[in-house]
Amino acid sequence: MTSDGADRAERAERTQPADWAHPAHSAQPTDLADLADRATLERVLAELGGDHQIIPCDPALADTAAFCAAYSYAPEDSANTIVVIGKAVPLRYAACVVLAPTRLDVNRTVRDRLGTRKASFASAEQARALTGMAIGGVTVFGLPPGLPIWVDARVMDRTRIVLGGGSRSWKVLAPPAILLRLPGVEVVEGLAIDPQPATDPQLPTEPQPG
Repeated sequence: MTSDGADRAERAERTQPADWAHPAHSAQPTDLADLADRATLERVLAELGGDHQIIPCDPALADTAAFCAAYSYAPEDSANTIVVIGKAVPLRYAACVVLAPTRLDVNRTVRDRLGTRKASFASAEQARALTGMAIGGVTVFGLPPGLPIWVDARVMDRTRIVLGGGSRSWKVLAPPAILLRLPGVEVVEGLAIDPQPATDPQLPTEPQPG
């Protein structure tokens, strides 16, 4: 962790604002698998400790833009967990947490940290095989042991963040300091960058999982 990243992390750990929580959503899933997913998530969060709120979500609205529009969250408070792959033998994996309006710097920062010549986003199939979760529902809480977790430093500057809950039916709302409780987590300056203007044909943007 860089000194700037450590300073941001320390500030976030000290900050426990009273207004980070959100009124409970009225929608409740009825699928038994979703209820089992919630029980697992509750257990993991209880073991981890820290303030948090589990909020239900219509699975059809789990992708970032749809979720924020439907449930009145700011995209700047949405923190996506993105699985990346380094092209090597064997393959190298990591999970990255970045704010929705930013762009994961997979071709430079991620590639360099993985120590490979090429890196890419995991496909939906690869993400599910590694984590057991679908894109749109991947949670940083309950990833495979030993998987590196990198958090963009700007995530730690938010008062609250919305994270995937392990199912497209659940999200986790919490102060970003909760991420510091994860084993082996690292706050990284420059993990994400500002998106390139979509209107400039010379600067195409690469889509990211929602």
